[in-house]
Amino acid sequence: MSNELEAFIEYITVTKALSAHSVAAYESDLKSIEELTATPLISLKSDTVLQALSTIENRRTLNRKLSTLNAFFTFCHKQHFIEEFARFKLSKLPASLPKYLSYDEIMRALDAMTLRKWLDLRDYALLLFLYATGTRISECLNIEQSDFENSWLRIRHGKGDKERYVPVAKDAMCAIETYRNAAPYESSTLWLNSRGKKLSRISAYKITKKYLNVSPHVLRHSYATALITGGADLRVVQELLGHVSLLTTQIYTHLQPAHLMQTVTRCHPLSRESL
Repeated sequence: MSNELEAFIEYITVTKALSAHSVAAYESDLKSIEELTATPLISLKSDTVLQALSTIENRRTLNRKLSTLNAFFTFCHKQHFIEEFARFKLSKLPASLPKYLSYDEIMRALDAMTLRKWLDLRDYALLLFLYATGTRISECLNIEQSDFENSWLRIRHGKGDKERYVPVAKDAMCAIETYRNAAPYESSTLWLNSRGKKLSRISAYKITKKYLNVSPHVLRHSYATALITGGADLRVVQELLGHVSLLTTQIYTHLQPAHLMQTVTRCHPLSRESL
């Protein structure tokens, strides 16, 4: 690893406080580009990069790599490792709305589950918890039993190492209590695998895929969608999700245009007068 790349990895790890998963993704992208071009990152020219990446057909993958390079070269410029650099322009992508499941879809799947073993109870509690809290899967798997206070959850390891509090629905708390009482292991960690160790990200993905045929992140989208369509204030949803920018949360306002029409009809004085 070059000195510049090592310094960048330290910067996003310590100063930016990105998650280990994000840091690994940045490092993987930059190393793959260096290998693909057979040129040290610090010496890369724009035309060399574009030619090397021209074989990537998936525009989202291409944009991710270009964005990573922009972040790296911006850092190098600020640290005076390079005098100047040209930012890479990202490809335009069609607007896409996040996939989500409705309350009925989720509850039908949960009601169909067979809850005979403690691992079945764990799976049920995990699915209900993800839908009830909207936590990122990385946040969820780091939760300890001491993070609960009554019906509130303290998320200590949010994105950017930020802390926040999220209320937990009674049904989800009851499901967790039932699962923990049935589990044959004592542990401060909430979500356990069959050996009593911390549940892995891959195992959590397999659970949501098995019962709902989606990734854990879709349950986060489902949580946000349920709140927005239920009339929750956008800034409250931003706080609950742990979004730094309101712009990230605003994508959910496009999911239910009918709900927006109903809100205007109910709340705006001109609309009320026409009723």
